[in-house]
Amino acid sequence: MIRVAIIGASGYTGLESIEILLRHPEAKVTYLTALPEECGPSEEVFPRLRGRCDLPIEPLDLSKLASQAEIALCCLPHKVSMSIVPKLLSLGVKVIDFSADYRLKDIAVYEKHYQKHTDPENLAHAEFGLPELFRRQIQGARLVANPGCFPTGAILAIAPLLKNGMIRTEDIIVSSITGVSGGGKNPSHTFHFPNMNENVLPYAVGSHRHTPEMEQIATAVAGKPVTILFQPHVGPFDRGILSSVYCTPTTQLPPNQLIELYQSFYRSEPFVRVLTTPPAVKHVAQTNYCHVYPAISKGRIVCFSAIDNLIKGAAGQAVQNLNLLYGLDETLALF
Repeated sequence: MIRVAIIGASGYTGLESIEILLRHPEAKVTYLTALPEECGPSEEVFPRLRGRCDLPIEPLDLSKLASQAEIALCCLPHKVSMSIVPKLLSLGVKVIDFSADYRLKDIAVYEKHYQKHTDPENLAHAEFGLPELFRRQIQGARLVANPGCFPTGAILAIAPLLKNGMIRTEDIIVSSITGVSGGGKNPSHTFHFPNMNENVLPYAVGSHRHTPEMEQIATAVAGKPVTILFQPHVGPFDRGILSSVYCTPTTQLPPNQLIELYQSFYRSEPFVRVLTTPPAVKHVAQTNYCHVYPAISKGRIVCFSAIDNLIKGAAGQAVQNLNLLYGLDETLALF
């Protein structure tokens, strides 16, 4: 049985990770930790866990964690993770990190969007945890950088086109709308219910920190530099991301051949479904699936994807990576 610790267990992704692992046949949550003011019996912090999880959520004790777990899901904010991850790795604990601290390989790019990076040594060997594109690399990793939710949906929407050189790489536009859970458990004034109810708005115009992550992964898939204009929006729903990606083709394909290209590319992927009609966030809610649909409109290719930002965009993808790390069927505990 794989013993799993969850650091930052009191947040949304912590809860989702607990719930997924409660039904995992080969893994067990053995240690839960959070900030002191957010600690207590797990069933009091999250009443929905009553009768299902009796572990306490307690302040972080690295020695105790290392004695009780062999892998940690690190659900900490950006900038905080890299103060903890090196210590975990030195204690022999594998890590799947939910923050951006180990996603961006170019330290200068990271520091432009976040802060000074203090762990370049571990950054160098962290593997990007998008299984559909980097499965082999993930399988041998000690540190996995779980992807951001927006990049997950956007890159899966266009990976077949990038891989086959079928779109121009200098003018890709990604427009995404996310549910309010994307703002975390302690949202800003903008995400407060009275402001979000019956409302939709763009945010982080020209400055969202997931843009360089999208470009880095798209460049790796395409084999040449990719430039992406990314604009996120937030809508009045709990969870989910719908992305619309606009591309200029380098070669013309009829719609049926475009669909066939996607079906062939994702044929062996357990969590990507290629649709023949546009996707919807409700159809992937509470699942680890990504629904994609490519279409042609006025000579351009428009690709759509829908994911649950807390599952395929976070906790579900982390468990998918955990399964890969331990040589298990990557679909275990996921649906």
